Amino acid sequence: MEQTKIEIGTNYMDFVSKFHQTIRNQNIMLVYEGEITQTITKTFSSMTEQNIDDEMDSSRTKKRVYHVMVECLQNVAKHADEETTGEPEIPGRGIFMISNNEEKYMVATGNIVANEKIEMIKGMLDKFNSLDKDEIKAEYKRMIKASRLSEKAGAGLGFIDIVKKTGNNIEYYFDSINDKTSFFIQKSVINRD
Repeated sequence: MEQTKIEIGTNYMDFVSKFHQTIRNQNIMLVYEGEITQTITKTFSSMTEQNIDDEMDSSRTKKRVYHVMVECLQNVAKHADEETTGEPEIPGRGIFMISNNEEKYMVATGNIVANEKIEMIKGMLDKFNSLDKDEIKAEYKRMIKASRLSEKAGAGLGFIDIVKKTGNNIEYYFDSINDKTSFFIQKSVINRD
């Protein structure tokens, strides 16, 4: 019995060590898994703002990173579903990660979505990723007007806002969990000025 406790402890310590090394190797500034609430969003905003200030980036880069980070966190908080039922989970639960290198910042989020939503999400992201700069601005304006009239018309507004702010496509991936849900991962890239 004592042997098992040592092995479990050693395995866990080994995991922590490897996890720490991965975080350093990938230049991950912040990683979090859990409920995403308004309080969490504010806390991460402050932490990220401080880390970016330490990086000596332009104010334009800082504003874009901050904006994308908040938008991504709000998307998880509003749209995360529950793993077993595929129904909305309140508050949203997911993963958030921000990393950087000499050229860019990467903001990644992951949350559970109902499989029935996958085609809609893919359709929106593929559409927004295919638009040029002027088309993105026009679509964004159209969606803002439509969202004032209907809550449903605002679907995808966060995605197009991210594409508009970053000037980059949103990368995404769906990892199947079961017949009702998948884990949706989204990565946004913000180029350094």
